[in-house]
Amino acid sequence: MEDHPSYPKLSELISKYPRTAGSLFQTYNDLALAQQWEDLEVLDLPSCSRGSFRGRRPKTNDLLYVVPCSLSESLSISWFHQAFEDLGKPPHVYLAINSDDSNIVYYKLSPGIVKPPI
Repeated sequence: MEDHPSYPKLSELISKYPRTAGSLFQTYNDLALAQQWEDLEVLDLPSCSRGSFRGRRPKTNDLLYVVPCSLSESLSISWFHQAFEDLGKPPHVYLAINSDDSNIVYYKLSPGIVKPPI
């Protein structure tokens, strides 16, 4: 991992939160290299003990937030509330769930109860 070109951008949070280093590294590389997000920033979520990301999909202006986690982690409603608080209460956050086989599934989370679009 240390030899990868993206490591310097993540090294501070990888050493600060080693338990979530794999999902942070995997999600960053998916967003930056595969999906080619623009203006991708690495953020610290100290109350959730992990890093997260803010950026834009290609050719869009919407600022999006992504919080990586592992499929094996147990998360709570209070954890989600704290993530929204730490990120400045955005309208929604994408939870990037990483599995051991390198798959990532993104779930769009919104605070409260939100009626789905028709």
